[in-house]
Amino acid sequence: MQNVFLVGLMGAGKTTIGRILARKLGLKFVDSDHEIEARTGASIPWIFEIEGEAAFRRREADVIRELCGQDGLVLATGGGAILNADSRALLKARGTVVYLRATVNSILQRTAHDKNRPLLQTADPRKKLEELMAVRDPLYTEIADLIIDTGRPNVQSMVQTILTQLDTMACQAAPDCVTQAEPSMNEQSNILLNVELGERSYPIAIGPALLNDSALLARHVHGGKVAIVSNTTVAPLYLERIETGLRAAGKQVTTVILPDGEEHKNWSSLMQIFDALLQNKADRKTTLIALGGGVIGDLTGYAAASYMRGVDFIQVPTTLLSQVDSSVGGKTGINHPLGKNMIGAFYQPRAVIADTATLETLPARELAAGLAEVIKYGAVIDLAFFEWIEANIGKLVARDKGALAYAIARSCEIKADVVRQDEREGGLRAILNFGHTFGHAIEAGMGYGVWLHGEAVGCGMVMAADLSQRMGLIDAATVARVRQLVAAAGLPVKAPDLGVDQWLEAMAVDKKNEGGDIKFILMHPLGASKITTAPRELLLATLAACV
Repeated sequence: MQNVFLVGLMGAGKTTIGRILARKLGLKFVDSDHEIEARTGASIPWIFEIEGEAAFRRREADVIRELCGQDGLVLATGGGAILNADSRALLKARGTVVYLRATVNSILQRTAHDKNRPLLQTADPRKKLEELMAVRDPLYTEIADLIIDTGRPNVQSMVQTILTQLDTMACQAAPDCVTQAEPSMNEQSNILLNVELGERSYPIAIGPALLNDSALLARHVHGGKVAIVSNTTVAPLYLERIETGLRAAGKQVTTVILPDGEEHKNWSSLMQIFDALLQNKADRKTTLIALGGGVIGDLTGYAAASYMRGVDFIQVPTTLLSQVDSSVGGKTGINHPLGKNMIGAFYQPRAVIADTATLETLPARELAAGLAEVIKYGAVIDLAFFEWIEANIGKLVARDKGALAYAIARSCEIKADVVRQDEREGGLRAILNFGHTFGHAIEAGMGYGVWLHGEAVGCGMVMAADLSQRMGLIDAATVARVRQLVAAAGLPVKAPDLGVDQWLEAMAVDKKNEGGDIKFILMHPLGASKITTAPRELLLATLAACV
């Protein structure tokens, strides 16, 4: 390893991540700002105040030039180091550049009480950060070999992602090299994440055999009554062990077993849950437990949000799709014949317990459906994750435990961070609907349950990629990468022929739409997104090409 250079705005985590990364790689860690302070005997704010920013930048360029002449470093650069063209060239030439990308919101949270950031000592630090981002982001991106989003709550996992990407890059130059799927994740790994929503924050536990730990589930049940909602497929596999554990903990247990399938995510099933709760005199301290996939999770969550105007519920997702997506974030609801998920509520669970061992009994078609949501996160949020999925799709399809554990953890990290920033889908969270505008139209047009949700989303992502290219946001090679990855996951890439009128009618019934305009989540570029409308002629061209 020659050198690793970390670049990014202040507060992106360069020093914290750099120290851990250096230790893992056996390299020396240097922070350029700390180096300047050591050499001058003065703090960065003092240098800014006495000498001015221009003089500081000259000192910074000198330090960067000297350090780039060394080998075996992990160097955390100052946020503005890349403003100097010579420094950018040196960093690019002398090592691997990792851009730690952070949102303005996350930087403001991390630097709110930090007085050692002279550029943020203004009346409007948000405006200043937005200005810095506009100028610097293109420069960071220009020299970056890797781009890592740092909105993730798990620093160790983020470091591991960098190590994996560095390993992959090294192996690309050595044909006989074999990379690890994710060295720190294996079938024995237990991971605990958190969805940060103030007093409504909740944990996500991910790992094998979690359903065997009766105390884990019982500790999130605060009342004496529990209602477990499951379906005819999942209940025979896991219901008994959960019932036994809860009864051993002194809980009174009621069960509701619904038919399996998206076509049953409706008012009738919701009424079955309410009937059981009322018949068993469930009170306001009753906890509902959703044991199953996305349909059961959405139904149970909506029932919990509505029963007695709100009772606790816990998500116990048993499919890959629900573990990586639908169980996290508090979206609950039912379908209407005219539109998917059009009736529901935002209502957060008390906890999410994802037992990865349940994936061993998952049909191949259901596994593929879950991979669609995994691919989605990489396609519009995390380029490095997308590239990791490309490199490991064979292992994911083969149910490699280490690969699946990492995919689930990273997906949950991404979604938890998005939900933290935009719980009720006022803006940012809408990007998680990549492929869903087309996908929901497929589900509604074909009849709920004919295509699995993930199958429709997978095909919808290919269609969204095609539309992204037609609008000049990505190139043809990127469309091909998305199509190839979706196909490799075992998902359809050719859409059903619904007819133009039915396509447009189904897409018009979408929660993202405003003023009658159909809104799409498009790639701009791969690993990032844009929410926009599309000219009718380009949309029709995509429909014609993808059917």
